[in-house]
Amino acid sequence: MNFGGVIEEVMTREEFPLEKAREVLKDETIAVIGYGVQGPGQACNLRDNGFNVIVGQRQGKTFEKAIADGWVPGETLFSIEEAAEKGTIVMCLLSDAAVMSVWPTLKKHLHPGNALYFSHGFAITWNDRTGCVPPTDIDVIMVAPKGSGTSLRTMFLEGRGLNSSYAVYQDVTGKALERTLALGIGIGSGYLFETTFQREATSDLTGERGSLMGAIQGLLLAQYEVLRENGHTPSEAFNETVEELTQSLMPLFAEKGMDWMYANCSTTAQRGALDWMGPFHDAIKPVVEKLYHSVKSGNEAQISIDANSKPDYRVGLEKELAALHESEMWRTAEVVRQLRPENN
Repeated sequence: MNFGGVIEEVMTREEFPLEKAREVLKDETIAVIGYGVQGPGQACNLRDNGFNVIVGQRQGKTFEKAIADGWVPGETLFSIEEAAEKGTIVMCLLSDAAVMSVWPTLKKHLHPGNALYFSHGFAITWNDRTGCVPPTDIDVIMVAPKGSGTSLRTMFLEGRGLNSSYAVYQDVTGKALERTLALGIGIGSGYLFETTFQREATSDLTGERGSLMGAIQGLLLAQYEVLRENGHTPSEAFNETVEELTQSLMPLFAEKGMDWMYANCSTTAQRGALDWMGPFHDAIKPVVEKLYHSVKSGNEAQISIDANSKPDYRVGLEKELAALHESEMWRTAEVVRQLRPENN
């Protein structure tokens, strides 16, 4: 497929239909380990698509959530160890921190010919830091949905698909690629594009810290603060900074592209956007370059590992998140959301 002049191979549901995926995996037991962020969406989609799926999860709130979603203890819901032992494909969907802590136990239940599946390249890419070195007699594969597990599930129920990347790190059986693509279709991917564990991990960490979360929060806050410091009310500052972006413009340029947005806004907006996109680009690109090199070097991975290893990490994290929640911009957001027409 031609992406702006660059030819890239992609796999669609027309080329690899669900019926083929079912045939490839008909003799497999898919054990989904972890029922947190990605686990529910991937497990439920696979189950609804007719695959043989079980879930492995520790006792607690998340275990109860799995029961609420229809997984039956002793039949389709087990401890992590039991599920891993039963699975021929072990889908490791734990958080990066949890993968490191569970890995010594999980590794014991990976048998020759099994497939170990991830949805993030972190643990394998930086396994000199995480300790997650897979056995040499199993397939190691990945399908990484480009969005949350909640979005994957919601879009599946709406009859749509969330795009995913895929990679084969280790092919022992000769069927690792087929297993990967079948799982990608089974979890409800829109289309699948090839990557490597290293490229996925690097791009993912860059994206999270950049345009998807870190950079967007920094940009929005900077504009909100400037407007407030110059006498604009919270409502006006928030509407011009966040509400119009998320409620009006994002759905349109998600559907039609930023080029279309530029072509279909007012002439005043066109002129200003064209004039200022350059200065913003020039100011931001050095920061993104610095971020990328920090990710690629493993520095960001080490920061995450060190932070998650602290016994009081959760306490500190909750304080930081609470401060973000209590900031004026996001308290204003709560009021604005309540005033939307659908809520009145």
